[in-house]
Amino acid sequence: MPLSNQDYQLIDFGEGRKLELVGGVLLDRPSPAADNVRRNDPGRWREALLKFDLQASKQWRKLDEIPDPWLLPVGKARLLLRPTPFGHIGVFPEQLDNWAWFESLPVPAGEVKRCLNLFAYTGASSLVLASMGWQVTHVDASKPTLLWARENAQASGLAGAPIRWIQEDALRFVDREVRRGNRYDLVLMDPPSYGHGPKGERWSIEEGMVALLQSVFEVLADQPVGVLWTGHTETEVVLPMLKQVEGIAKSLGLLTGKMERATLKDVAGRSLDFGYRVRWLPRD
Repeated sequence: MPLSNQDYQLIDFGEGRKLELVGGVLLDRPSPAADNVRRNDPGRWREALLKFDLQASKQWRKLDEIPDPWLLPVGKARLLLRPTPFGHIGVFPEQLDNWAWFESLPVPAGEVKRCLNLFAYTGASSLVLASMGWQVTHVDASKPTLLWARENAQASGLAGAPIRWIQEDALRFVDREVRRGNRYDLVLMDPPSYGHGPKGERWSIEEGMVALLQSVFEVLADQPVGVLWTGHTETEVVLPMLKQVEGIAKSLGLLTGKMERATLKDVAGRSLDFGYRVRWLPRD
């Protein structure tokens, strides 16, 4: 699902920051993966319309100059972008490869496929799949984020799409779905390293991820399309977790999940690390 260069482009990176063109807005914000790297085009950075500085009293600069609405088209979806206090804007560009991957997933004509999207944020993946005919259960612990996702559905003309919007702790919801006998063909997860559920449930990826993976495998349909786990946690934390669930995945006929780095290239062709992804897919 390619985007035009005006929709998204990584322009440059270096000195702990990245310069991106997102929905027509040139954006300068932190990127730990760009530490100890020299910038390719230092002069271009002066053109940034928006800049985020975590250490400054006014963390975002030039907020009054961004377009209203600020939109990013992704396939049939239209995502409303907004600067947040965490330096986010409502979309993660590293998901581009995953949105393209959705288009390759087998969905036989006339057959409804069901997706469970956990830690679903502002709904880009949910909307891309819904626009392709999937039934989606969208789960996020944050009420404001859930409302933002529903606004994105409205902006995309998908307010009536078959999406269930659920504000809930991810592990608690999946465990309930297992007991109810509900099953999903595809499960997506983009968990933070740390967080809280809507009732104050404490989330730590190191403490809760293996249990979540075990429940996710249990909630899969008999012939699943796959499982996708994305994030930014350190590799040495993720790899032992994959080892712990390897046997479960194998018993379900899934290929061993392998950790892959998610990267994007700037206009000079240099690659910047944007986290990781793990996909468990059916054996041929």
